[in-house]
Amino acid sequence: MKTVDVKLTNKTYQVMIAAGLLQQAGQLVANVWSPCKIALVSDSNVASLYQRQVADTLTQAGFQVFCYDFPAGESSKSLTVLGDLARQLAADAFNRDDGVIALGGGVTGDLTGLLAATYMRGIRFIQMPTSLLAQVDSSVGGKTAVDLDSIKNIIGAFYEPDLVLIDSNTLNTLQQRDLVEGYGEIVKTAAMVGGAFWSLIETINSPADIMTHTEELSARSIQFKADVVMGDEKESGQRQLLNFGHTLGHTVEALADGGLRHGEAVSIGMVAIMQLFENNGDAQAGITDKLRDRLQAVGLPTTSPLLHLPAALDKVKNDKKNRHGHLNLVMIKTIGAPQIVSIPSAEIGSFLKLTAG
Repeated sequence: MKTVDVKLTNKTYQVMIAAGLLQQAGQLVANVWSPCKIALVSDSNVASLYQRQVADTLTQAGFQVFCYDFPAGESSKSLTVLGDLARQLAADAFNRDDGVIALGGGVTGDLTGLLAATYMRGIRFIQMPTSLLAQVDSSVGGKTAVDLDSIKNIIGAFYEPDLVLIDSNTLNTLQQRDLVEGYGEIVKTAAMVGGAFWSLIETINSPADIMTHTEELSARSIQFKADVVMGDEKESGQRQLLNFGHTLGHTVEALADGGLRHGEAVSIGMVAIMQLFENNGDAQAGITDKLRDRLQAVGLPTTSPLLHLPAALDKVKNDKKNRHGHLNLVMIKTIGAPQIVSIPSAEIGSFLKLTAG
């Protein structure tokens, strides 16, 4: 088993990574929670795969388990579904001594985390991510959110879990596209870390290679994110590095209207932003090709005509990273050397080569 300890100012929790952890979920949860009611929340896809198995282990460990599910898909990451889940908690008489567990992918983690953060102003919360994207990214760091119309993650809170259990066996039930999109976030992290992590990325040339190295890839990604979060829990400084590729990535993801997965959009966003910085002479010559090669090796997209639409500029201007008249962008001068660059809001369109409608 690989473990990562996340030690924050007011909280410490552990991320556990190993095959078969869901079968041990009851005892592992009992190590951090006393007997209570648990709402086990999954989307309709994951519920049929793992919810009963996990509920049984929790029940055997002395917990009273309530299984909740919602329709799979990004459209469920909404205030409407959040309200529906809160009503279920209230109907089942949950209180602050009880807890909720997110069993599923990124949508489930974001939605359930915000549910835990807001129900009775906060109840206990555990993450059990089942997709590669959720395992290496959204399950660690405490960001929870829902979307508002087409604006992603605009309503949310920072709310850390008490435990994260990552069972690598759950990746066996993913479609190849869903596996590969999670790898986009891994490449993002490795490009910032460099060293042995990037050397490992240079050996990954297929989805099968991802599966071969999944636990090491996950552990290295999570360790970097944990280190960054421990130094900047509320994203006031260096945590913004984790947004590498996300400004243009979120833009193209929103414009695709469901046609792109998050990791695919981040892949496009990383290449687009690095090409701009490289063309300006701010990054090492050839670094964009190096990044593009590693993404394309597993089938990730690296371009999109959507970035040339007039609506793209409006999406960027609504980005949460617009602060005090500036947009903070992340680049890598060379592999292993990330940097935050602040662009005046008035210059965003010209710098990003975006045209207003």
